[in-house]
Amino acid sequence: MDHFPAEPFSVANYHRKDAYHQRAKREGFRSRAAYKLEEIQQREQLLRRGARVADLGCWPGGWLQVAARAVGAEGRVVGVDVRALDAPLEEANVSVLEADLTAPGVAARVRAALGGPADVLLSDAAPKLTGIRDTDRAREEALVQAIEALLTDLLRPGGDLLVKLLEGPEVQQIAKRLETRFVRARSLKPKASRKGTTEWYLLGRGLR
Repeated sequence: MDHFPAEPFSVANYHRKDAYHQRAKREGFRSRAAYKLEEIQQREQLLRRGARVADLGCWPGGWLQVAARAVGAEGRVVGVDVRALDAPLEEANVSVLEADLTAPGVAARVRAALGGPADVLLSDAAPKLTGIRDTDRAREEALVQAIEALLTDLLRPGGDLLVKLLEGPEVQQIAKRLETRFVRARSLKPKASRKGTTEWYLLGRGLR
């Protein structure tokens, strides 16, 4: 999920200068973030034909589009976000649940929509930032903890995780815990990530 600078003029100016944003508009992607997942997919072959994929914090839908194309018509992609998509996606193998990740029963709802546990769990989610460092760190920590809590109920044994993290001591501790849950884990920084951002991605392969 992409978050742009809050000041309106800055947003418009950034969009005009950002090549990935302009490319996303031309190619029909909901966000520039689609190219981060595309790059990781080309490098890691994370998403396979026929896979069941859950996208946690899926608004505005760019990752849903990339995942839907990667898994094909025989696959299934289910997104979850508290915010509804601006418009329905054209991809027939995608459905979206409007729900909070911490809501009771959300994992069961996603599994039901997928037809079973997920093969791959994606999250490009980021909390709504205030500019107050302690508040923002607490929100990021709570978000990552919510994703961590869903692993056992939502991801099949042997499944894979790709999650966005922001730099910070608390999140680093959660990242270390997540790494122990997988057979292999590594950090990634796609070229499409914005310059100066503290975001990075944890890729876990093979849930223990």
